[in-house]
Amino acid sequence: MAEMRYLRAINQALSDAMAADPSVILIGEDVAEAGGAFGASRGLRERFGAERVIDTPISEAALAGAAVGAALSGLRPVAEIMFMDFTTLVMDALVNQAAKARFMFGGQRSVPMVLRTPHGGGLGAGPQHSQCLEAWFAHVPGLKVVCPSDPASAYGLLRAAIADPDPVVFIEHKALYAMKGEVPDDLPVIPLGQAGILREGRDVSIVAYGAAVHTALTAATQLAEEGIEAEVVDLRSIQPWDEATVLASLSRTHHLVVVHEAVEAFGVGAEIVARMADIGFDELDGPILRVAAPFMPVPFSKGLETAYLPSPERVAAAVRRTLA
Repeated sequence: MAEMRYLRAINQALSDAMAADPSVILIGEDVAEAGGAFGASRGLRERFGAERVIDTPISEAALAGAAVGAALSGLRPVAEIMFMDFTTLVMDALVNQAAKARFMFGGQRSVPMVLRTPHGGGLGAGPQHSQCLEAWFAHVPGLKVVCPSDPASAYGLLRAAIADPDPVVFIEHKALYAMKGEVPDDLPVIPLGQAGILREGRDVSIVAYGAAVHTALTAATQLAEEGIEAEVVDLRSIQPWDEATVLASLSRTHHLVVVHEAVEAFGVGAEIVARMADIGFDELDGPILRVAAPFMPVPFSKGLETAYLPSPERVAAAVRRTLA
């Protein structure tokens, strides 16, 4: 096992995918000169050349449209959007074109593209640079949505996303970029739609994705001091999501709490809760609860932002409530 930072895992996945397949290209604002907004593609232009690592004008709509066209023409573009908030400007290309191409062309054409974008708070970036909008894209038939929580899953899921024949929205949490974690020496690909059990437990299942996984793990450690053993499920893929693994965990613990940083209302957690209440109703010994952000924009203020984000204490309180 080796140790690697989350951002380095993204860079390594891009580099390995480009080395393995000459049809993989990178496009985005400053991805060539600066390595992207956070340096994820740093050094790749020097290795693969300016024809495969392409800086675009400051127009998210244009670069997303170019990515769709490139994918339909036989390439495998990876397009970077600096902040997930700016995906508001790519909705036509991604939602109306890329997501529907396979269906509208009767399966004769597909759009093998990846849209990489960072989301999340914790950096004091305010309401226009901190949103978690993954539920928007998970609601669109034809799109796949993933959100890794650590370096190993960042590498494995990005390699799977680039190899996928359909469009994938690949979401990275900004606050995780500097995080270090152990990765296997062979850096395996992780299939899309496959969750992971990061901590086993008998009393309650906590399902999360992205940075919220670490909030859940911290809560589980706190709860263990009270004699409550929480099982933590890292969803990894939001669409498709691993119903079987979540249901199996619920069948072992009979209690469920879902955690995500996105606004609670109409979020990913609502879908998980609804499905588990349907297919897992007979396993439930308590209410299914959600821990998420309140229905408001992300605050600038450090103190307010801290209160806005899900905390281990809020997760632990939800666990105690469902067990009670």
